[in-house]
Amino acid sequence: MARMARAISSTGIYHVMLRGIDKREIFVQPSDYEKFLWYVQIVKEKANLSLFAYCLMTNHVHLLLKTDEEEIGDIIKCIAVGYAQYHNIKYGRTGHLFQNRFRSETVDNDNYFLTVLRYIHQNPVKAGLVNNISDYRWSSYGTYIYGKTKLVDTKYALGYFKDIGDFSRFMRQDNADECLEYVQKKRWLDDELKEYIACSLDLDKLDEMDKEARNTAIQNIRNDTGASNRQLSRVLNICRKTLDKI
Repeated sequence: MARMARAISSTGIYHVMLRGIDKREIFVQPSDYEKFLWYVQIVKEKANLSLFAYCLMTNHVHLLLKTDEEEIGDIIKCIAVGYAQYHNIKYGRTGHLFQNRFRSETVDNDNYFLTVLRYIHQNPVKAGLVNNISDYRWSSYGTYIYGKTKLVDTKYALGYFKDIGDFSRFMRQDNADECLEYVQKKRWLDDELKEYIACSLDLDKLDEMDKEARNTAIQNIRNDTGASNRQLSRVLNICRKTLDKI
């Protein structure tokens, strides 16, 4: 089955998650975390990208970055391949270290940018590793507070806040943020999906709607249900190519 094409961000900003294959640990020693960040720095300089946030957990990684030139897939591949080679040599293993296909989402507006920024920095707290985000060594939060390295581009995010105290308070706020990792897609049966859509939209009149209204309705359906274009094509009786364009 062909993979779905990745969504392209209108801002060039993406939230990316890399996970160890079979939830394998990808960081064993402190030097492993440092080496991964070294690869990020190398790729950052070569690809001329901006890194706004990161969090390195034992078996997965979160990155918030912006690229204006290189494809997001090429950027992540360079980081992952370089680190995987280092890791496999160091620990005498072979084969894949990361899941074959990293996960990503577009960050297309200011509100969601700030939500993802906070979500990434709170990852260790929500995982129960620390009680305070400032206590976790392997995230970019310390860079914002103490300005330790040049790896993270802090100016852009800090521009949303009055001062560093305002930034810190926002990062520590209790919340129910759900980004990328926690989005669970429901698997719909065709009849079940059709019945769900029919509760809010008359499917028999879909063809009678003007193009813009129809496209908006379809986009809302896809965002709400998480159904694939392949399944929506069957349920809505609309050509797959048309759905891909929408």
